[in-house]
Amino acid sequence: MTENVLRVLMIAPTPYFADRGCHVRIYEEARALMSLGHEVCIVTYHLGRDMPGVRVVRTPPISWYGKLEAGPSWHKPYLDILLLWKSLFEARSFRPHLIHAHLHEGALIGFVLKSLLRLPLLFDYQGSLSGESLNHGFFSDKSLVMRIFKGLERFINSCADHIITSSDKGRQELIHDWNIAPEKVTNLIDGVDTDIFYPCSRSEARRELGIADDAKLVVYLGLFNRYQGVDLLLDVISLVKAEAPGVRFLLMGFPDQGYRNKAAEMGIDDVITFTGRVSYDRAPYFLSAGDIAVSPKLALTEANGKLFNYMACGLPTIVFDNPVNREILGDDGIYVEHGSKALLAESIISTIRNSERINSLSEQVRERSIKQHSWDARSKQLVSAYRALLA
Repeated sequence: MTENVLRVLMIAPTPYFADRGCHVRIYEEARALMSLGHEVCIVTYHLGRDMPGVRVVRTPPISWYGKLEAGPSWHKPYLDILLLWKSLFEARSFRPHLIHAHLHEGALIGFVLKSLLRLPLLFDYQGSLSGESLNHGFFSDKSLVMRIFKGLERFINSCADHIITSSDKGRQELIHDWNIAPEKVTNLIDGVDTDIFYPCSRSEARRELGIADDAKLVVYLGLFNRYQGVDLLLDVISLVKAEAPGVRFLLMGFPDQGYRNKAAEMGIDDVITFTGRVSYDRAPYFLSAGDIAVSPKLALTEANGKLFNYMACGLPTIVFDNPVNREILGDDGIYVEHGSKALLAESIISTIRNSERINSLSEQVRERSIKQHSWDARSKQLVSAYRALLA
């Protein structure tokens, strides 16, 4: 091994890999680093599945815990104690040059390892801990638990030697809301592997899904919950159906049973195809079935990783107008007022009827994903952050 090769211990306090945004960032960062010749070991929970080509070490199995969805849980404290123990054990044999911690729990574990092993700590910040807990309805804004979480979050943010964020909004939030020194925070937004995510056969995907070739199809891929805007999206679908009954929707993600039931109650299930969870390797294939994509995400404190996959597959994308979405899509996005159901429905109808605009935007977003959002450039930026820490 040469002195230029870095050994990176990634701490992932999540059921990795479960085909969702945070996990995709972890996996693609690790693959990109390995493509440059560096060594990566991911330490994570007992749940999830291993992905090819990346070493994963897991905590001991806990038979009664099986939650794969995002969001806080009261089981987290003892899971993270196990993760700390496993990370310390692995660090002694792997002998990393630095710790790359994902999420706030990972950064707290990383701080303990940093103190014990005298290793630099990089914190991969993907949104506010207290903000996420509020989004998931874990506690109320004025509660004592909220004040405790904010105090803990403030401490964790200050523990890292350096922080990378997945959006510029996240960077500004850390600087202005949490008083982190600007030189301690680097914006490294998500990327996409454009060799994996690319336009596949539209007709083959539709044939497998049972969707007619001539149907106008809007796709969504991501977690199913309120703050991702899926409840709002069902209301939008109802509006679209009333004005343009020929438009169909392909909704891919989990947990979806409650939304299937709600769609049936609303009388819109006849224009929706639900797939359930779609694996990472199958996502490009099914995304390619669509004419356009939609992301009605309501949370403003997190990145929006699905947009990179939409773009790489050549899908014109309709989103709410906010800084995170603007940073990713630039002039190639289709924007509507944040939270407006009526304007989102109107934009879907007008766009899906404009084949010329769809074809033009399809080429533009694919080109943008290759030139601006490839992991080739992102990985070099990440290695530069590592080397600055080690220096």
